[in-house]
Amino acid sequence: MASTVADIIKIMENIAPVYLAEEWDNVGLQVGKMDWPVRHIWIALDPVPDVVTAACSKDVDLLITHHPLIFQPIRSIDFSSSIGAVIQMASQHSLAVFAAHTNLDNAEDGINDILAYKIGLKNLKVLEKVSESENRQGIGRVGELDQGTILTSFALKIKEKLGLKWVKIAGKPELSINKAVVCAGSGSSLIKNFFSSGAQVFISGDLRYHDARAVSNKNLGLIDIGHFASEHLIVDVLAERLQKMIYETGLKVKVDAYRLENDPFIII
Repeated sequence: MASTVADIIKIMENIAPVYLAEEWDNVGLQVGKMDWPVRHIWIALDPVPDVVTAACSKDVDLLITHHPLIFQPIRSIDFSSSIGAVIQMASQHSLAVFAAHTNLDNAEDGINDILAYKIGLKNLKVLEKVSESENRQGIGRVGELDQGTILTSFALKIKEKLGLKWVKIAGKPELSINKAVVCAGSGSSLIKNFFSSGAQVFISGDLRYHDARAVSNKNLGLIDIGHFASEHLIVDVLAERLQKMIYETGLKVKVDAYRLENDPFIII
């Protein structure tokens, strides 16, 4: 059975419903048409020129990314800009670009659940619910450790489990931990939620100097694993999940995880 962009978006809606996206976000179709045919899909974190160029060279029909191509309204499409170059290239090669961002963060079994599972948390609860009627749909996760540990040991365990080159910590190295909060991406806005969660440590990316001070002053801990590392783990998971759901619908579409992305920050 031939499939279209609209068919794939319908499946993605089951994985990451649009209503779970934050009001400020811009999820959904970024470039393309709903009736374009789809035979090959790539999953990536960012719709940057290098990724889009590679997708076009491999005759990919649909690029699904976590971060949207277009965040803010644009007044003109300048092909010499990075966004303009992506729009031009994608249009010329009939490559549709689709984003599942905060709706994929907030969804049950989305990025935050995957991150929490990866670092060994259990009995997960939502840090900030999207709706009182939903079970595990919302921002961030609170979970328990299998057994108590200390901040430095937990940070090193996370570093090993996620295959990271570095982590940053704030708080007393010997701080006792049995409960943790995770937020994929940038978690600074959830510091107050962390304080009221009953957890001893907050794991996220893009955490700030003043976040570290505020947490240390409350005798709690932070583990900053970086924005990229906290989210890129969804690429393989989403590719596998989407491929399974596509096969179950009878559509013949190949889904691949794009694995050549790197953290834009380099530690020297």
